[in-house]
Amino acid sequence: MIKIGTALFEATEELEREKGISKEVIIESLKDALVAAYKKHIKAKDAPNVEAILDEVSGEIGVFRTKLVVENVEDDNLEISLKDAKEIDDDVELEDEVKIEVTPENFGRIAAQAAKQVITQRIREAERKMVLDEFMEKKGTLTTGIIQRVENRNVFVNIGKTDAILPFREQIPGEYYKPGNRIRVFVLNVKETNRLPQVIVSHAHAEIVRELFELEVPEIEDGIVEIKSIAREAGYRTKLAVHSNDPEIDSVGACIGPRGSRIQTIVGELKNEKIDIVRWSEDPVEYIVNALSPARIISVDILADDENAHEALVIVPDDQLSLAIGREGQNVRLAHKLTGWKIDIKNESQAEAAYQSQYEEAPQDDEYIDEQADFDEEEPIHEEEYGIDAEDMVEEVSDEEADSQDEE
Repeated sequence: MIKIGTALFEATEELEREKGISKEVIIESLKDALVAAYKKHIKAKDAPNVEAILDEVSGEIGVFRTKLVVENVEDDNLEISLKDAKEIDDDVELEDEVKIEVTPENFGRIAAQAAKQVITQRIREAERKMVLDEFMEKKGTLTTGIIQRVENRNVFVNIGKTDAILPFREQIPGEYYKPGNRIRVFVLNVKETNRLPQVIVSHAHAEIVRELFELEVPEIEDGIVEIKSIAREAGYRTKLAVHSNDPEIDSVGACIGPRGSRIQTIVGELKNEKIDIVRWSEDPVEYIVNALSPARIISVDILADDENAHEALVIVPDDQLSLAIGREGQNVRLAHKLTGWKIDIKNESQAEAAYQSQYEEAPQDDEYIDEQADFDEEEPIHEEEYGIDAEDMVEEVSDEEADSQDEE
C-alpha cells in the first residue's frame, strides 16, 4: 500500500468548495489513474480483475487483483489455490473470490505522475460537464453578467463560471458596451466544445422584454394577464400583445401600472426603447386594428385566412397613412410580426382610385349596366364595400346607439 496521508482529502474538499467538483469524483479519478499506471507498468492493456482500493482511515491506497479460489490453478493472473488463499483469509472456500495486493515496490513516483495527469483531465471534464449542465438549464432564460471585454465587435460577458459571447448581431444598435458594467442578457444557445462550453447570449432578443414584464407586473407572474405575442426591433420599438383572463382586470392598465410606474421602469431598463402595449383579440380584425395603433383605421378587409396565408387590406384616412406605416415601415412591420398577418395598407384616396379603376375595366354591356343600376338603386355603395368597418369598432359605438341615431 502507498501512504498518501490526509493531504489528498483536504485537497478534494478544497476543490469541492471552489469549483463544485465532488470529493467522490477526485477519489475515483485517483483510483483509475493508479490502475492505468499499474497496467502500463506490467505492460498489459487489459486487466479486468485489477482495481485500486483506498483506505480513508489509514490514508493508504494500493492495487489489488481479484482471483478465484480453485483446486488446480491454470491461470495465475485470474486464479489462486485454496492453500494460498487460506493464508490470506482462513474462512475462504473453493469458488470464492479474494483480493490480493499487487502494488509494485517503488510504485509511488510512477503512480503520482499518472495520478496528476488523470486527475487534471478528470477535473477539467467534470468542470466542463458541470458548466454545461448549469447553462443548459439557463438556456432560454434571462441572466445578469458583467462585461469583460470587447473583441472584433463581439462582447464577452462573465455570467458566472464562464464568459459568454454577445455577438454583434445580438447587440442593440448604437449601444456602448463598457467593460465592468452589469448587463442583462438572454441565453440563446450553449455549445459543447473541447474546453469550457461556449454560451451565446443576446441583448436584443424579444424574450428579454417578456422577462422584464414578468418581473415588474405581478398579474403576469400570477397568470392573470398573459403575454400573447411580442414583436421587437431592439433599440427602437417593441409591440406587446396582452390578454386578461379576468374580465375585471385591464390587461393594458396592469402592464402600464399606477401613473405609468411599471412601464417606465421597463423602458428605463431598455434604454428608453418605445413600447406599444395592445390588446390581443381572437378576432383578427380587432387584433390588426389594435396592432397598428396609434394609427386610426377605417376598415379591415380579410383577403385570405387559411393555413397557408393570412392577408388583410387595411384602409386608413389620408392623413394617417404615414403613421400607420411608420418610419421606414416600422409600425406595419412590427404589426405583421405581432399578429402573423400580412398587412397591406392603403389610404382612402388609393382605395377609391383602385375601385374606380376596377369598375372602369369591367365589361360595359347593357345587361351589366342594368344590373349595376338596379344594385345602385337598391343598395348604395358605402365605405364598408372596401372591408369590414373598423372605425366603429375602435370608437366602440354600440348597436343601440346606432339605432337611436337612425330614429332621430
